[in-house]
Amino acid sequence: MGPDRNGISAETGLLTSWPDKGPPTLWEKSIGEGYSGPVVAGNRLIIFHRVENEDVVECLDAVTGKGQWRFAYATEYRDNFGKGDGPRATPLIAGDRVYTLGPQGELHCLDLSTGKKAWVHFLAKEYELPDNFFGIGTSPILENDLLLVNVGPSGGGVLAFNRETGMEVWRAKCEQASYSSPVAATIDGTRHVFFFTMNGLVSVDPKSGDIRFQKPWRSRIRASVTAATPLVIKDQVFLSASYGTGAVLLRVGKDDVEEIWKGDEVMSNHYNTCIHKDGFLYGCDGRQERGAQLRCIELATGKVRWTQAGFGCANMILADGKLIALNEGGDLILLEPSPESYKELARVHVLSRPSRAPLALADGRLYARDDHKLICWNLKK
Repeated sequence: MGPDRNGISAETGLLTSWPDKGPPTLWEKSIGEGYSGPVVAGNRLIIFHRVENEDVVECLDAVTGKGQWRFAYATEYRDNFGKGDGPRATPLIAGDRVYTLGPQGELHCLDLSTGKKAWVHFLAKEYELPDNFFGIGTSPILENDLLLVNVGPSGGGVLAFNRETGMEVWRAKCEQASYSSPVAATIDGTRHVFFFTMNGLVSVDPKSGDIRFQKPWRSRIRASVTAATPLVIKDQVFLSASYGTGAVLLRVGKDDVEEIWKGDEVMSNHYNTCIHKDGFLYGCDGRQERGAQLRCIELATGKVRWTQAGFGCANMILADGKLIALNEGGDLILLEPSPESYKELARVHVLSRPSRAPLALADGRLYARDDHKLICWNLKK
């Protein structure tokens, strides 16, 4: 979801409409399964996918799609609910390192230039992690020299590792991991890393691992997942979950939070994160298997401005004033974000169901994947 993990891109000069066949395709590549999104740094693209009985990390030329290196390791992961056996967590590129977290807890640090392994932790075995519904699916985050990951071992929900050596530095005791990825922000001079765990929001001091505050906000039934990333907007944090939970807007203090509003009938994100623009949130409301809908709500009040039924769950990027969405059915959609009504500008079917991996946008090139292929389009005017 970009460098700020909020789905907002600073790119400009993008197409404001598409031909009937969609934006021009630059290249495509056959890949394996997974919901891990592509990540771009400079002219390198990292894709994390499963091919037969291996989890594979590949580095491609972001412009041409040509392979540069490949790192693979054996995996025995099988999803108990038939929701796919590939990686869920999106890789993290930081400096000259790539960090990946597999569904069985294989945390790898690789050299970005060569793909050579620097270190690895088998978290499920080393920390005796409890089974989660769909394996491990939260993405790591880097703060200073520490790699932070919420995986939920007994006695420590968040683990901090030295980015270069992989040595554990601290652990923060909190609830079991969800499928939400953490986000870091400085609010009133205080640095927070926010984790949306299975039980709710946790603010962690990234230097010490001390927990500043916790805010319970969990699904009403145990057999559920929390997956949307906490959305930080100035001194506020927006949370949303499905399964009879809904949304809450919080104002963050140094050591606590206060509720501004909450409601289950406002926005219930099953696994996609909302996008904020000019005081309004655009997001997918409702359970995936029951048919989610696209919705616009007022950030300040939670008032619903409009609802577009049948849209489905979708990953979105806000770029150059437009929303780019890829829904689960494989439709790529261009939208005008307006609080007045749903405004669709273009739509083209590009991938197969289920298309659940996040999009990536870099240098005017848009990247998206399903369980079979990775596609790069040119969005420059």
